[in-house]
Amino acid sequence: MNDVKIEDIQVIVTAPNNINLVAVKVVTNQPGLCGYGCATFTWRYKAVVTAIEEYLAPMLKNKSVHNIEDIWQTMMGSSYWRNGPVLNNAISGIDEALWDIKGKLAGMPLYALLGGKTRTGVALYRHADGNCLEEVEECIRQYIQDGYRYIRCHMGLYGGNAGQVGQWLCKPDDAPEGAYYHPGQYTRSVISLFEKIRIDFGEDLELMHDVHERLTLAESMRLAKDLEPYHLFFLEDALSPEQSDSFRILREHTVTPLAMGELFTAPNDWKALVQNHWIDFIRVHLSDIGGITPAIKLAHFCEAYQVKTAWHGPNDMSPIGAAAGMHIDTAVTNFGIQEYAGFSEKEREVFPGCPEIRRGYAYVSEAPGIGVEIDEKAADKYPPVSMDFSWLYSRLQDGTAVRP
Repeated sequence: MNDVKIEDIQVIVTAPNNINLVAVKVVTNQPGLCGYGCATFTWRYKAVVTAIEEYLAPMLKNKSVHNIEDIWQTMMGSSYWRNGPVLNNAISGIDEALWDIKGKLAGMPLYALLGGKTRTGVALYRHADGNCLEEVEECIRQYIQDGYRYIRCHMGLYGGNAGQVGQWLCKPDDAPEGAYYHPGQYTRSVISLFEKIRIDFGEDLELMHDVHERLTLAESMRLAKDLEPYHLFFLEDALSPEQSDSFRILREHTVTPLAMGELFTAPNDWKALVQNHWIDFIRVHLSDIGGITPAIKLAHFCEAYQVKTAWHGPNDMSPIGAAAGMHIDTAVTNFGIQEYAGFSEKEREVFPGCPEIRRGYAYVSEAPGIGVEIDEKAADKYPPVSMDFSWLYSRLQDGTAVRP
């Protein structure tokens, strides 16, 4: 079928969990043959929709679906200024859909196109959170009961427990509203949390923590050093992407494994970190870097430097994007761990073919392509919603605006 061409590109926005998910459907000139991809940038989803509908779709009509690399390069270069999250997510939706079509034409699941299985199941980690130690530990116990052995632990999510703000916060007059946190109290609470978890659950449980870029270099160095006795699987996003050169200093001062990258959008973001062994896990969000095509290249690049994959897998990613990452996890030898936010019943209704989850492992579909479809009638039941942005308005105790 050498004459298979792109006939139409459609964007579907749905919110089964009250989080806006952007999916792309690439329709071909062959009856019944289409592909699906994830283009979810939930905080700017309308910009992604515009980029696809107004710029990429008209440009790609009548292009051969077979030439994925050429199409990806054309999309990336067509705006001249490139490597931003809006454009990359738009590119990703189309790129993943084309890989989905490629698998359907070949009659093979995506992982088979990438070289076949290097493992039968993809190990997952879950998030344990709570407003106090007891709540976090109860969450951990439930995950252990469900078969998970890799757990990322927080207390009050990023930056600590918002419920404790009143104990120490004294805002200046006319201070703006925002998500306030105190770096010192946050780091002290993290150490107390992991000390208690290790005492109660022992050493066999693999533990992670996400700083979410909320600390300075000195603060992160102290935290990473103080966490060494608790043998973390990794410490995530200890510094912001703008401070990535400082990972050289952090690496020299701690043996705690480091993971980084969910805000990365371009090769220069990760090149030095990987080549210099400053990180141990690459944490990119597949659609933020442009989809499957660049993710495969990144995984192989990291393999040469013994850096493992740990793709970002939040709840603001469609099951199509999650499954695409799990297919790559199934195929690459330097897989490390996969973040998993869970597939709700509503998501499974809208996105039939979600990977199966059993005892802490994900098993991708054996159907051709990515294996996840879209039930458009079900998607229409969950239209886009107005989302709460408040957690993104992060502020220090004196009201200074900082990155979330």
